[in-house]
Amino acid sequence: MSQTADSIVAQQSWLAALVEWSVSLMDHIGPVGVGIAIAFENIFPPIPSEAILPAAGFAAHQGAFGIVPAILWATAGSLVGALALYLIGMFVGVTRLRWLFDKIPLLRADDIDKTVAWFERHGSVAVFFGRFLPIFRSLISIPAGVVRMPIWRFLLYTGLGSLIWNTVFIVIGWFLGSAWHVVEGYMDVVQNVVIVVVVALIVWFVVARVLRIRRERAV
Repeated sequence: MSQTADSIVAQQSWLAALVEWSVSLMDHIGPVGVGIAIAFENIFPPIPSEAILPAAGFAAHQGAFGIVPAILWATAGSLVGALALYLIGMFVGVTRLRWLFDKIPLLRADDIDKTVAWFERHGSVAVFFGRFLPIFRSLISIPAGVVRMPIWRFLLYTGLGSLIWNTVFIVIGWFLGSAWHVVEGYMDVVQNVVIVVVVALIVWFVVARVLRIRRERAV
């Protein structure tokens, strides 16, 4: 693990420092460190689970701790981080968001109503599959809290999705050994694709909303 940490520090980036901090947690407190790192990753999306989880798999392969405890603690960390964001969403609530959207240009309170209606129909699927997408893996917990999805259902689908995600990447780290960090490069590509899609959707929304407002004013 120390050689792996040294290779991360050599990259001289804030992101590498975050990963190195996560790896050091595993060095000092074992699989509990995996859970803590993943909890922070859920709350702060810039921390990449795609690097932390394979590192945990490598540590398990080296005998630092068992692969099953690594998976279980990672999933527990996912639940803790997701629950924190869920509670934030629950605190904000629909009423505050409707008020806020009425104050922001191009946004309307009925946008919240439509989102709430959609989430009430598809929330379980969104929470489950959201765990497999960078960025959305964290953010999906907030609307779940806003609409007050039953907490047992939220934790169930979060736990199932996180268990699959964590298991896949920890097992990959186990098999890759000291080359676990190559996974991060591939996941960077996926994350960039997600970001491009999100930006494109935002641009599409802004353009469509501006055209709609112009049509309404022309009537």
